[in-house]
Amino acid sequence: MNNLRVLLVEDETTLAMIIKDTLDAQGFEITLAADGEEGLKLFKESKPDVVVADVMMPKIDGFEMVRRIRKTEKITPVLFLTARSAINDVVKGFELGANDYLKKPFGMQELIVRIKALAKLTSLYQTINHSTDLNKEITIGQYQLNTKTEKLIYDNCSEELSHRETEILRMLAENKDTVVETKDILLQLWGDDSFFNTRSLQVFITKLRHKLSKDNNIRIINVRGVGYKLIF
Repeated sequence: MNNLRVLLVEDETTLAMIIKDTLDAQGFEITLAADGEEGLKLFKESKPDVVVADVMMPKIDGFEMVRRIRKTEKITPVLFLTARSAINDVVKGFELGANDYLKKPFGMQELIVRIKALAKLTSLYQTINHSTDLNKEITIGQYQLNTKTEKLIYDNCSEELSHRETEILRMLAENKDTVVETKDILLQLWGDDSFFNTRSLQVFITKLRHKLSKDNNIRIINVRGVGYKLIF
């Protein structure tokens, strides 16, 4: 993982320098931003492999920063650092496009392990996108899923999906009438099958059920303790 490019967005100067020095020693290339506004600017300039961002920051907080990033860029993994522990905050972060969540205080070795795991997602997503190039249109009942444009089309009307929504639905559609294990979805799309990620997946499944609700023959069934099955 040498030369891994990391954008660190953290307004606590002391913590930011500790993290930077630690990651520098690991051979990472660190770009440092002091708030969400500067983070957005440096994201476009540095093109990082991984973004590590605090949630509570001046000018633009971490949630808003990631929301804006995800409007145009949906691949680069994001790890949130925060003192918040409420499950609603965790879920909100994932809904906006975050990939992992680390509560303060944390160990530097744990941070390094998380960053390396997230970096692997970039190449994984690129592999997934390449493999779906030849079959970017998937029929799901009366819907069409375009995996390249990440749009769900029904009766000539399209709805934009997040990258994670697209990939969850693609996995379920390609395994129609077969249970896709929760662990497999989490490891492929989150890189970790922790409790918080499991809760986040449940939120995404609920959202997908709503978006597919115009076709009454489509169901996403929860096989308790195992995974999910798409029927249409």
